[in-house]
Amino acid sequence: MAELLNTLYATTPGTSLHLDGDAVRIWHPDDDQRRRLLPLVRIDHIVAFGGVTITDDLLQRCATDRRSVTWLTGAGRFRARVDGPAGGNPHLRLAQHDHLRDDTHRLTLAKAFIAGKLQNSRQVLLRAARDATGERQTALRDTAGHLAESLTTLRGAGTIPEAMGVEGHAARRYIATWPYLLSSNATISAPPGRTSRPATDPLNAALSFGYALLRVAVHGALDHVGLDPHIGYLHGIRPGKPALALDLMEEFRALLVDRLVFTAFNQRQLTAADFHTQPGGACQLTDTGRKTYLALWSDARSRPWPHTLLAQDTLAATLPLLQARILARHLRGDIPDYQPWTPA
Repeated sequence: MAELLNTLYATTPGTSLHLDGDAVRIWHPDDDQRRRLLPLVRIDHIVAFGGVTITDDLLQRCATDRRSVTWLTGAGRFRARVDGPAGGNPHLRLAQHDHLRDDTHRLTLAKAFIAGKLQNSRQVLLRAARDATGERQTALRDTAGHLAESLTTLRGAGTIPEAMGVEGHAARRYIATWPYLLSSNATISAPPGRTSRPATDPLNAALSFGYALLRVAVHGALDHVGLDPHIGYLHGIRPGKPALALDLMEEFRALLVDRLVFTAFNQRQLTAADFHTQPGGACQLTDTGRKTYLALWSDARSRPWPHTLLAQDTLAATLPLLQARILARHLRGDIPDYQPWTPA
């Protein structure tokens, strides 16, 4: 169990969460030290991993207070989410739907989300290149240059499939630099590509776990400002798929998750011993590895980042909410364009 920036992460199988007045009572049958009370006023979200149970009265209280509850597997894969009654401004949601039906507006927003991803992926490569030498530095800078060219190509994309083609080509080049983003100090090797359903190696497992935590934060931010997380512009709309949450995640993946993961492996905060492979081949964090990761995630969310549009620093934890508000202002017509977050 960990309480990080108003989010309660319940990670240990066998743990149960109960309502006790205006507090959460956390209990585990094998450890009296895990019996504790946590005031509900301190919690905005509850994230329960596989094997954790939540009582009905606590779920009902969270729904009444509009406190979200999210269930993830032990590997961090999303399972379900419960919220209270839907809120928000119906006029904002009408504007959200209007932009979806307008091909020009939809393409413009899709390209903005991709541009944020490309720019911030490029930042990860350039930051890593500063500490690299020789072939490793050259490879990182070459790929950063390619991503800069992709940003130029993206501007000329006339359809969403064209824009996604630019993004896909750039993503393959970025993934090809994983061996250079890992230093010789890391205890793992880079896999040949991205695997996620399931992840089959420690690097992909760590990335998937981080993306799951990021998805919880982004989904909550969209709910908070009154946007429908399921009506997006870049990702296809399907029942149960939070398309807008996946859209908005794109600009945060590289700097908030990828950078954390590669740094953790390079500094041996995460090692091969923090992962285990199941009989079917799926790779997951161990209980100890998951706790280590959540501590790193908490520290990373407390870090201030420059915000170019606001011309000031802001905590990583608040970035999804700020960008959700900027997106809402654009959809309402208060500002002409949506600008993705980039620190420089």
